[in-house]
Amino acid sequence: MLRLTFRGGEWCKKLIKLEKIAPNNDDTKEKMTLLQLSKTATATLLVVSCYCAHATDVFRLEGYGPISRAMGGAATAFDVGPAGMMTNPATLSLMAKGNEIQLGLDGIFADINTRNQASQENASSDSHSKNRGPYFAPEAAYTHREGAFTFGIGAFAQGGLGTEYGKDSFLSKTTSGANSGLDNSSRLLVLNIPIAVSYDVTEKLSIGGSLDAMWTGLNLDLLLGANQVGSLIGAGRASGSLVPVLGGLPAFDGAHISFSKNRPLASGADAWGIGGKFGLIYKATKATTLGAAYSFESRMSDLKGDATLTALDAVVGQVPLQGQIAIRNFQMPAVLNLGMSHQFNDQWLVTADVSRVFWEHAMKNINVGFMANGGGNLDIQLPQNYRDQTILALGAAYRTGNWTLRGGARIASQALRSELLFAVIPAVPRKHISAGLSYDFSKDNTVHFSYSHAFKETLDNSNLPNTSAPIQTSNSQNNFVIAYTHRF
Repeated sequence: MLRLTFRGGEWCKKLIKLEKIAPNNDDTKEKMTLLQLSKTATATLLVVSCYCAHATDVFRLEGYGPISRAMGGAATAFDVGPAGMMTNPATLSLMAKGNEIQLGLDGIFADINTRNQASQENASSDSHSKNRGPYFAPEAAYTHREGAFTFGIGAFAQGGLGTEYGKDSFLSKTTSGANSGLDNSSRLLVLNIPIAVSYDVTEKLSIGGSLDAMWTGLNLDLLLGANQVGSLIGAGRASGSLVPVLGGLPAFDGAHISFSKNRPLASGADAWGIGGKFGLIYKATKATTLGAAYSFESRMSDLKGDATLTALDAVVGQVPLQGQIAIRNFQMPAVLNLGMSHQFNDQWLVTADVSRVFWEHAMKNINVGFMANGGGNLDIQLPQNYRDQTILALGAAYRTGNWTLRGGARIASQALRSELLFAVIPAVPRKHISAGLSYDFSKDNTVHFSYSHAFKETLDNSNLPNTSAPIQTSNSQNNFVIAYTHRF
Protein backbone atom coordinates (compact mmCIF):
# COMPACT_ATOMS: atom_id res chain seq x y z
CA MET A 1 0.00 0.00 0.00
CA LEU A 2 1.46 3.33 -0.98
CA ARG A 3 1.53 6.18 1.41
CA LEU A 4 1.35 9.79 0.57
CA THR A 5 1.37 12.28 3.36
CA PHE A 6 -0.41 15.56 2.85
CA ARG A 7 -0.52 18.21 5.51
CA GLY A 8 -2.51 20.89 3.78
CA GLY A 9 -0.23 23.26 1.98
CA GLU A 10 -0.37 24.36 -1.64
CA TRP A 11 -3.42 22.46 -2.92
CA CYS A 12 -5.39 23.29 0.20
CA LYS A 13 -4.79 26.98 -0.45
CA LYS A 14 -5.85 26.56 -4.07
CA LEU A 15 -9.06 24.82 -3.04
CA ILE A 16 -9.87 27.58 -0.57
CA LYS A 17 -9.48 30.10 -3.40
CA LEU A 18 -11.66 27.98 -5.63
CA GLU A 19 -14.30 27.83 -2.93
CA LYS A 20 -14.64 31.58 -3.29
CA ILE A 21 -14.73 31.46 -7.08
CA ALA A 22 -17.02 28.48 -7.63
CA PRO A 23 -20.77 28.49 -7.07
CA ASN A 24 -21.59 27.19 -3.61
CA ASN A 25 -24.44 24.79 -4.30
CA ASP A 26 -24.96 21.29 -2.99
CA ASP A 27 -25.62 19.68 -6.39
CA THR A 28 -22.26 20.57 -7.87
CA LYS A 29 -20.47 19.65 -4.68
CA GLU A 30 -22.15 16.27 -4.79
CA LYS A 31 -20.51 15.56 -8.11
CA MET A 32 -17.17 16.08 -6.53
CA THR A 33 -17.06 14.57 -3.09
CA LEU A 34 -14.00 14.75 -0.95
CA LEU A 35 -13.43 11.13 -1.69
CA GLN A 36 -13.73 11.58 -5.40
CA LEU A 37 -10.96 14.09 -5.77
CA SER A 38 -8.77 12.22 -3.38
CA LYS A 39 -9.27 9.24 -5.44
CA THR A 40 -8.47 11.16 -8.50
CA ALA A 41 -5.08 11.95 -7.13
CA THR A 42 -4.75 8.43 -6.02
CA ALA A 43 -5.72 6.89 -9.24
CA THR A 44 -3.56 9.18 -11.16
CA LEU A 45 -0.66 8.26 -9.09
CA LEU A 46 -1.41 4.61 -9.39
CA VAL A 47 -1.57 4.71 -13.03
CA VAL A 48 1.80 6.21 -13.02
CA SER A 49 3.36 3.03 -12.04
CA CYS A 50 1.80 0.88 -14.62
CA TYR A 51 2.18 2.97 -17.67
CA CYS A 52 5.52 1.74 -18.10
CA ALA A 53 5.96 -0.45 -20.93
CA HIS A 54 4.42 -2.86 -23.23
CA ALA A 55 7.47 -4.60 -24.53
CA THR A 56 7.43 -8.10 -25.92
CA ASP A 57 6.99 -10.58 -23.09
CA VAL A 58 5.01 -7.99 -21.13
CA PHE A 59 7.79 -5.62 -19.90
CA ARG A 60 10.67 -7.94 -20.86
CA LEU A 61 12.46 -8.04 -24.19
CA GLU A 62 12.06 -11.30 -26.08
CA GLY A 63 15.79 -12.00 -26.24
CA TYR A 64 19.13 -10.44 -25.30
CA GLY A 65 21.81 -9.84 -27.90
CA PRO A 66 21.49 -10.45 -31.65
CA ILE A 67 22.18 -14.20 -31.60
CA SER A 68 19.47 -15.03 -29.08
CA ARG A 69 16.98 -12.56 -30.57
CA ALA A 70 17.38 -14.09 -34.04
CA MET A 71 16.63 -17.57 -32.62
CA GLY A 72 13.33 -16.80 -30.96
CA GLY A 73 14.96 -15.62 -27.73
CA ALA A 74 16.45 -19.03 -26.89
CA ALA A 75 19.70 -18.68 -24.93
CA THR A 76 19.81 -21.28 -22.14
CA ALA A 77 21.91 -24.09 -23.64
CA PHE A 78 24.19 -22.71 -26.37
CA ASP A 79 26.76 -19.99 -26.96
CA VAL A 80 25.09 -16.62 -27.59
CA GLY A 81 28.27 -14.67 -26.84
CA PRO A 82 28.60 -12.11 -24.02
CA ALA A 83 24.79 -11.64 -23.94
CA GLY A 84 24.57 -15.10 -22.35
CA MET A 85 25.07 -13.42 -18.99
CA MET A 86 21.51 -12.02 -19.32
CA THR A 87 19.82 -15.46 -19.45
CA ASN A 88 22.20 -18.22 -18.31
CA PRO A 89 25.65 -17.06 -17.13
CA ALA A 90 26.91 -20.66 -17.38
CA THR A 91 26.87 -20.38 -21.20
CA LEU A 92 29.88 -18.07 -20.94
CA SER A 93 31.86 -21.31 -20.49
CA LEU A 94 31.02 -22.19 -24.10
CA MET A 95 32.94 -19.16 -25.42
CA ALA A 96 36.44 -19.37 -26.86
CA LYS A 97 39.41 -18.61 -24.61
CA GLY A 98 40.61 -15.03 -24.48
CA ASN A 99 38.83 -11.67 -24.44
CA GLU A 100 35.71 -10.51 -26.25
CA ILE A 101 34.04 -7.12 -26.50
CA GLN A 102 30.55 -6.62 -27.88
CA LEU A 103 28.89 -3.27 -28.63
CA GLY A 104 25.33 -3.02 -29.92
CA LEU A 105 22.02 -1.23 -30.15
CA ASP A 106 18.43 -2.38 -29.58
CA GLY A 107 15.62 -0.73 -31.51
CA ILE A 108 11.89 -1.19 -30.87
CA PHE A 109 9.16 0.07 -33.20
CA ALA A 110 5.67 -0.39 -31.78
CA ASP A 111 2.36 0.03 -33.62
CA ILE A 112 -0.38 0.56 -31.03
CA ASN A 113 -4.00 1.46 -31.59
CA THR A 114 -6.80 1.94 -29.06
CA ARG A 115 -10.44 2.28 -30.16
CA ASN A 116 -13.31 3.67 -28.10
CA GLN A 117 -15.92 1.03 -28.86
CA ALA A 118 -18.76 3.36 -27.90
CA SER A 119 -17.80 6.40 -30.02
CA GLN A 120 -15.56 4.53 -32.55
CA GLU A 121 -12.80 7.11 -31.99
CA ASN A 122 -9.20 5.96 -32.38
CA ALA A 123 -6.00 6.76 -30.49
CA SER A 124 -2.81 5.78 -32.30
CA SER A 125 0.83 5.52 -31.25
CA ASP A 126 1.68 7.33 -34.50
CA SER A 127 1.02 10.58 -32.60
CA HIS A 128 4.60 10.89 -31.36
CA SER A 129 5.94 13.76 -29.32
CA LYS A 130 9.03 14.44 -27.24
CA ASN A 131 11.47 11.51 -27.36
CA ARG A 132 9.13 8.52 -27.02
CA GLY A 133 8.96 6.10 -29.90
CA PRO A 134 10.68 4.50 -31.59
CA TYR A 135 12.75 3.32 -28.66
CA PHE A 136 16.49 2.72 -28.66
CA ALA A 137 18.79 1.31 -26.00
CA PRO A 138 22.52 0.55 -26.11
CA GLU A 139 24.16 -2.72 -25.10
CA ALA A 140 27.81 -3.41 -24.27
CA ALA A 141 29.70 -6.34 -22.74
CA TYR A 142 33.19 -7.65 -22.05
CA THR A 143 34.22 -11.23 -21.25
CA HIS A 144 37.51 -12.92 -20.38
CA ARG A 145 37.91 -16.72 -20.45
CA GLU A 146 40.98 -18.40 -18.99
CA GLY A 147 41.30 -21.96 -17.71
CA ALA A 148 38.08 -23.14 -16.08
CA PHE A 149 36.82 -19.61 -15.36
CA THR A 150 35.04 -17.03 -17.48
CA PHE A 151 34.34 -13.52 -16.20
CA GLY A 152 32.05 -10.94 -17.74
CA ILE A 153 30.47 -7.53 -17.26
CA GLY A 154 27.83 -5.92 -19.42
CA ALA A 155 25.01 -3.42 -19.79
CA PHE A 156 21.78 -4.39 -21.57
CA ALA A 157 18.23 -3.16 -21.95
CA GLN A 158 16.22 -5.76 -20.02
CA GLY A 159 12.81 -4.38 -20.84
CA GLY A 160 10.67 -1.37 -21.49
CA LEU A 161 8.89 0.47 -24.25
CA GLY A 162 6.04 2.90 -24.09
CA THR A 163 3.11 4.52 -25.81
CA GLU A 164 2.46 7.94 -27.33
CA TYR A 165 -1.16 8.91 -27.95
CA GLY A 166 -0.61 12.68 -28.00
CA LYS A 167 -3.04 15.28 -26.64
CA ASP A 168 -5.94 15.19 -29.08
CA SER A 169 -7.34 11.64 -28.89
CA PHE A 170 -10.39 10.50 -26.91
CA LEU A 171 -8.00 9.39 -24.16
CA SER A 172 -7.37 13.11 -23.44
CA LYS A 173 -11.09 13.80 -22.92
CA THR A 174 -12.58 14.14 -19.46
CA THR A 175 -15.67 12.28 -18.25
CA SER A 176 -17.91 15.10 -19.52
CA GLY A 177 -16.31 14.86 -22.99
CA ALA A 178 -14.21 18.03 -22.78
CA ASN A 179 -10.78 17.91 -24.42
CA SER A 180 -8.18 18.53 -21.72
CA GLY A 181 -5.31 19.16 -24.15
CA LEU A 182 -3.11 17.00 -21.92
CA ASP A 183 -0.81 14.17 -23.05
CA ASN A 184 -1.40 10.45 -22.67
CA SER A 185 1.94 8.72 -23.04
CA SER A 186 4.47 6.51 -21.32
CA ARG A 187 8.04 5.31 -21.59
CA LEU A 188 9.69 2.63 -19.47
CA LEU A 189 13.31 1.55 -19.69
CA VAL A 190 14.93 -1.13 -17.53
CA LEU A 191 18.73 -1.40 -17.76
CA ASN A 192 20.59 -4.41 -16.40
CA ILE A 193 24.32 -4.30 -15.58
CA PRO A 194 25.44 -7.86 -14.73
CA ILE A 195 28.78 -8.93 -13.30
CA ALA A 196 28.99 -12.61 -14.18
CA VAL A 197 31.24 -15.62 -13.68
CA SER A 198 31.12 -19.21 -14.93
CA TYR A 199 33.16 -22.22 -13.91
CA ASP A 200 33.81 -25.60 -15.54
CA VAL A 201 33.17 -28.11 -12.76
CA THR A 202 33.96 -31.02 -15.10
CA GLU A 203 34.39 -31.43 -18.84
CA LYS A 204 30.62 -31.84 -19.09
CA LEU A 205 29.23 -29.59 -16.34
CA SER A 206 29.59 -25.82 -16.00
CA ILE A 207 27.90 -23.50 -13.53
CA GLY A 208 27.53 -19.73 -13.53
CA GLY A 209 25.98 -16.79 -11.77
CA SER A 210 25.67 -13.02 -11.88
CA LEU A 211 25.00 -10.11 -9.58
CA ASP A 212 23.11 -7.40 -11.47
CA ALA A 213 22.88 -3.69 -10.85
CA MET A 214 19.55 -2.50 -12.27
CA TRP A 215 18.13 0.90 -13.19
CA THR A 216 14.48 1.60 -14.00
CA GLY A 217 13.29 4.87 -15.51
CA LEU A 218 9.70 5.88 -16.23
CA ASN A 219 8.05 8.78 -18.07
CA LEU A 220 4.28 9.10 -17.76
CA ASP A 221 1.47 11.43 -18.82
CA LEU A 222 -1.95 10.02 -17.94
CA LEU A 223 -5.54 11.24 -17.68
CA LEU A 224 -8.06 9.44 -15.46
CA GLY A 225 -11.76 10.15 -15.75
CA ALA A 226 -13.87 11.05 -12.74
CA ASN A 227 -15.66 7.69 -13.03
CA GLN A 228 -12.31 5.86 -12.76
CA VAL A 229 -11.40 7.85 -9.68
CA GLY A 230 -14.80 7.15 -8.14
CA SER A 231 -14.50 3.44 -8.83
CA LEU A 232 -11.16 3.26 -7.02
CA ILE A 233 -12.60 5.00 -3.98
CA GLY A 234 -15.68 2.78 -3.98
CA ALA A 235 -13.50 -0.34 -4.03
CA GLY A 236 -11.46 0.87 -1.06
CA ARG A 237 -8.34 1.30 -3.19
CA ALA A 238 -7.94 5.02 -2.46
CA SER A 239 -7.81 6.64 0.96
CA GLY A 240 -5.83 9.11 3.03
CA SER A 241 -5.78 12.47 4.74
CA LEU A 242 -5.90 14.25 1.37
CA VAL A 243 -9.52 13.19 0.91
CA PRO A 244 -11.19 15.83 3.12
CA VAL A 245 -9.11 18.62 1.55
CA LEU A 246 -10.25 17.95 -2.00
CA GLY A 247 -13.97 18.53 -1.76
CA GLY A 248 -13.87 22.17 -2.83
CA LEU A 249 -14.06 21.55 -6.57
CA PRO A 250 -17.66 22.08 -7.75
CA ALA A 251 -17.71 19.77 -10.82
CA PHE A 252 -14.82 17.34 -10.78
CA ASP A 253 -14.21 15.92 -14.27
CA GLY A 254 -10.91 13.99 -14.09
CA ALA A 255 -7.30 14.01 -12.98
CA HIS A 256 -4.01 14.03 -14.88
CA ILE A 257 -0.59 12.92 -13.69
CA SER A 258 2.61 13.98 -15.45
CA PHE A 259 6.31 13.26 -14.88
CA SER A 260 8.53 13.14 -17.94
CA LYS A 261 11.97 14.22 -19.15
CA ASN A 262 12.71 14.87 -22.80
CA ARG A 263 16.03 13.00 -22.87
CA PRO A 264 17.06 9.67 -24.42
CA LEU A 265 17.68 7.87 -21.10
CA ALA A 266 16.76 10.24 -18.26
CA SER A 267 13.23 9.73 -16.94
CA GLY A 268 10.71 11.58 -14.81
CA ALA A 269 10.95 8.94 -12.06
CA ASP A 270 13.77 6.45 -11.63
CA ALA A 271 15.53 4.15 -9.17
CA TRP A 272 18.41 1.71 -8.77
CA GLY A 273 18.22 -1.82 -7.45
CA ILE A 274 19.74 -5.28 -7.73
CA GLY A 275 18.98 -8.62 -9.31
CA GLY A 276 20.80 -11.85 -9.92
CA LYS A 277 20.89 -15.17 -11.78
CA PHE A 278 22.41 -18.60 -11.54
CA GLY A 279 22.50 -21.41 -14.06
CA LEU A 280 24.22 -24.51 -15.37
CA ILE A 281 24.89 -26.31 -18.63
CA TYR A 282 25.50 -30.03 -19.08
CA LYS A 283 27.01 -31.56 -22.22
CA ALA A 284 24.91 -34.73 -22.42
CA THR A 285 26.71 -35.80 -25.59
CA LYS A 286 29.28 -34.24 -27.89
CA ALA A 287 26.39 -32.75 -29.91
CA THR A 288 23.69 -32.13 -27.29
CA THR A 289 23.80 -29.58 -24.48
CA LEU A 290 21.19 -29.11 -21.74
CA GLY A 291 20.79 -25.94 -19.72
CA ALA A 292 18.84 -24.49 -16.81
CA ALA A 293 18.84 -21.01 -15.28
CA TYR A 294 16.91 -18.99 -12.71
CA SER A 295 16.69 -15.19 -12.55
CA PHE A 296 15.60 -13.77 -9.21
CA GLU A 297 12.86 -11.18 -8.91
CA SER A 298 14.46 -7.74 -8.80
CA ARG A 299 14.83 -5.67 -5.65
CA MET A 300 14.31 -2.11 -6.85
CA SER A 301 14.04 0.98 -4.69
CA ASP A 302 10.94 3.12 -5.12
CA LEU A 303 10.95 5.10 -8.37
CA LYS A 304 10.92 8.79 -7.44
CA GLY A 305 10.80 12.12 -9.22
CA ASP A 306 9.06 15.48 -9.57
CA ALA A 307 5.47 15.33 -10.79
CA THR A 308 2.42 17.46 -11.50
CA LEU A 309 -1.04 16.29 -10.46
CA THR A 310 -3.78 18.27 -12.20
CA ALA A 311 -7.42 18.17 -11.10
CA LEU A 312 -9.84 19.01 -13.92
CA ASP A 313 -13.12 20.72 -13.11
CA ALA A 314 -15.96 21.60 -15.49
CA VAL A 315 -16.52 24.95 -13.73
CA VAL A 316 -13.08 26.09 -12.54
CA GLY A 317 -10.87 24.48 -15.17
CA GLN A 318 -7.49 22.92 -14.45
CA VAL A 319 -5.89 23.04 -11.00
CA PRO A 320 -2.25 21.83 -11.08
CA LEU A 321 -0.40 20.72 -7.98
CA GLN A 322 3.39 20.31 -7.91
CA GLY A 323 4.99 17.56 -5.86
CA GLN A 324 6.94 14.31 -5.91
CA ILE A 325 5.90 10.90 -7.17
CA ALA A 326 6.84 7.54 -5.67
CA ILE A 327 6.14 4.28 -7.49
CA ARG A 328 6.67 1.60 -4.94
CA ASN A 329 7.71 -2.02 -5.31
CA PHE A 330 7.79 -1.95 -9.11
CA GLN A 331 9.76 -5.12 -9.86
CA MET A 332 10.87 -7.28 -12.74
CA PRO A 333 9.70 -10.88 -12.23
CA ALA A 334 11.61 -14.06 -11.45
CA VAL A 335 12.18 -16.33 -14.47
CA LEU A 336 12.94 -20.07 -14.78
CA ASN A 337 14.55 -21.18 -18.08
CA LEU A 338 15.09 -24.75 -19.31
CA GLY A 339 16.79 -25.35 -22.66
CA MET A 340 18.57 -27.70 -24.98
CA SER A 341 20.63 -27.42 -28.16
CA HIS A 342 21.77 -29.98 -30.69
CA GLN A 343 24.61 -29.57 -33.22
CA PHE A 344 23.76 -31.87 -36.15
CA ASN A 345 27.02 -31.11 -37.94
CA ASP A 346 29.44 -28.24 -38.56
CA GLN A 347 26.67 -26.32 -40.30
CA TRP A 348 23.36 -26.93 -38.50
CA LEU A 349 22.38 -26.07 -34.90
CA VAL A 350 18.86 -26.24 -33.41
CA THR A 351 17.74 -24.92 -30.02
CA ALA A 352 14.65 -24.94 -27.80
CA ASP A 353 13.89 -23.10 -24.54
CA VAL A 354 10.88 -23.29 -22.23
CA SER A 355 10.51 -20.41 -19.77
CA ARG A 356 8.19 -19.68 -16.87
CA VAL A 357 7.90 -15.98 -15.96
CA PHE A 358 6.46 -15.34 -12.50
CA TRP A 359 4.42 -12.21 -13.15
CA GLU A 360 1.69 -13.12 -10.67
CA HIS A 361 3.90 -12.36 -7.68
CA ALA A 362 5.62 -9.31 -9.22
CA MET A 363 2.52 -7.53 -10.56
CA LYS A 364 -0.57 -7.96 -8.38
CA ASN A 365 -1.21 -4.26 -7.78
CA ILE A 366 0.46 -1.04 -8.78
CA ASN A 367 1.18 1.10 -5.75
CA VAL A 368 1.71 4.81 -6.27
CA GLY A 369 2.20 7.76 -3.96
CA PHE A 370 2.16 11.50 -4.56
CA MET A 371 3.66 13.95 -2.06
CA ALA A 372 2.54 17.53 -2.55
CA ASN A 373 5.09 20.24 -1.91
CA GLY A 374 3.08 21.24 1.15
CA GLY A 375 2.87 17.72 2.63
CA GLY A 376 0.14 15.03 2.45
CA ASN A 377 -1.21 11.47 2.95
CA LEU A 378 -2.67 9.32 0.14
CA ASP A 379 -2.81 5.52 -0.21
CA ILE A 380 -3.62 3.80 -3.53
CA GLN A 381 -3.72 0.31 -5.01
CA LEU A 382 -4.40 -0.22 -8.70
CA PRO A 383 -5.39 -3.80 -9.67
CA GLN A 384 -3.29 -5.70 -12.23
CA ASN A 385 -3.27 -9.39 -11.23
CA TYR A 386 -1.03 -10.56 -14.06
CA ARG A 387 -0.87 -14.29 -14.73
CA ASP A 388 2.35 -16.29 -14.73
CA GLN A 389 3.56 -16.71 -18.30
CA THR A 390 4.86 -19.80 -20.12
CA ILE A 391 7.04 -19.23 -23.20
CA LEU A 392 8.35 -21.61 -25.86
CA ALA A 393 11.31 -20.40 -27.97
CA LEU A 394 12.65 -22.35 -30.98
CA GLY A 395 15.66 -21.49 -33.12
CA ALA A 396 17.94 -22.80 -35.86
CA ALA A 397 21.29 -21.64 -37.25
CA TYR A 398 23.09 -22.53 -40.49
CA ARG A 399 26.76 -21.70 -41.05
CA THR A 400 28.31 -21.37 -44.50
CA GLY A 401 31.70 -19.76 -45.09
CA ASN A 402 31.91 -16.46 -43.18
CA TRP A 403 28.13 -16.27 -42.81
CA THR A 404 25.81 -17.65 -40.14
CA LEU A 405 22.08 -17.46 -40.89
CA ARG A 406 19.50 -17.79 -38.13
CA GLY A 407 15.75 -18.01 -37.66
CA GLY A 408 13.33 -18.63 -34.83
CA ALA A 409 9.85 -18.43 -33.36
CA ARG A 410 8.45 -17.62 -29.94
CA ILE A 411 4.99 -18.13 -28.48
CA ALA A 412 3.84 -17.14 -24.99
CA SER A 413 0.69 -17.41 -22.91
CA GLN A 414 -1.15 -14.15 -22.20
CA ALA A 415 -0.10 -12.57 -18.89
CA LEU A 416 -2.55 -9.64 -18.90
CA ARG A 417 -6.23 -9.91 -18.00
CA SER A 418 -8.51 -8.11 -20.45
CA GLU A 419 -10.75 -6.75 -17.69
CA LEU A 420 -7.75 -4.96 -16.15
CA LEU A 421 -6.21 -3.64 -19.38
CA PHE A 422 -4.93 -0.04 -19.52
CA ALA A 423 -4.70 1.74 -22.86
CA VAL A 424 -1.30 3.06 -21.86
CA ILE A 425 0.14 -0.36 -21.08
CA PRO A 426 -0.91 -2.68 -23.88
CA ALA A 427 1.75 -5.29 -23.05
CA VAL A 428 -0.16 -7.89 -25.03
CA PRO A 429 2.06 -9.29 -27.87
CA ARG A 430 2.79 -13.00 -27.39
CA LYS A 431 3.74 -14.46 -30.80
CA HIS A 432 7.03 -13.65 -32.59
CA ILE A 433 9.03 -14.73 -35.56
CA SER A 434 12.68 -13.77 -35.97
CA ALA A 435 15.62 -13.90 -38.34
CA GLY A 436 19.22 -12.77 -38.31
CA LEU A 437 22.75 -13.21 -39.56
CA SER A 438 26.39 -12.84 -38.59
CA TYR A 439 29.34 -12.09 -40.85
CA ASP A 440 32.96 -12.74 -39.89
CA PHE A 441 35.21 -10.07 -41.36
CA SER A 442 38.09 -12.01 -39.79
CA LYS A 443 38.52 -14.57 -37.04
CA ASP A 444 38.50 -11.69 -34.54
CA ASN A 445 35.80 -9.35 -35.91
CA THR A 446 32.12 -10.11 -36.49
CA VAL A 447 28.99 -8.09 -37.18
CA HIS A 448 25.61 -9.45 -36.06
CA PHE A 449 22.07 -8.40 -36.95
CA SER A 450 18.67 -9.73 -35.89
CA TYR A 451 15.05 -8.80 -36.52
CA SER A 452 11.92 -9.95 -34.73
CA HIS A 453 8.28 -9.29 -35.47
CA ALA A 454 5.53 -9.43 -32.83
CA PHE A 455 2.20 -10.29 -34.45
CA LYS A 456 -0.75 -8.06 -33.65
CA GLU A 457 -2.55 -9.02 -30.45
CA THR A 458 -5.85 -7.45 -29.34
CA LEU A 459 -7.62 -7.22 -25.98
CA ASP A 460 -10.92 -5.57 -25.00
CA ASN A 461 -11.83 -3.91 -21.70
CA SER A 462 -15.02 -2.18 -20.62
CA ASN A 463 -14.48 -2.33 -16.86
CA LEU A 464 -13.66 0.31 -14.28
CA PRO A 465 -11.30 1.34 -12.80
CA ASN A 466 -8.73 0.77 -15.55
CA THR A 467 -10.72 2.32 -18.37
CA SER A 468 -13.25 5.12 -18.50
CA ALA A 469 -14.84 3.96 -21.78
CA PRO A 470 -15.10 0.51 -23.42
CA ILE A 471 -11.84 0.08 -25.36
CA GLN A 472 -10.17 -2.32 -27.75
CA THR A 473 -6.38 -2.12 -27.82
CA SER A 474 -4.05 -3.79 -30.33
CA ASN A 475 -0.27 -3.91 -30.38
CA SER A 476 2.28 -5.21 -32.89
CA GLN A 477 6.03 -4.57 -33.01
CA ASN A 478 9.15 -4.71 -35.14
CA ASN A 479 12.37 -5.00 -33.12
CA PHE A 480 16.01 -5.27 -34.13
CA VAL A 481 19.48 -5.65 -32.63
CA ILE A 482 22.76 -4.80 -34.34
CA ALA A 483 26.12 -5.52 -32.69
CA TYR A 484 29.85 -5.71 -33.34
CA THR A 485 32.13 -8.26 -31.66
CA HIS A 486 35.91 -8.05 -31.34
CA ARG A 487 38.02 -10.91 -29.95
CA PHE A 488 41.59 -10.51 -28.73
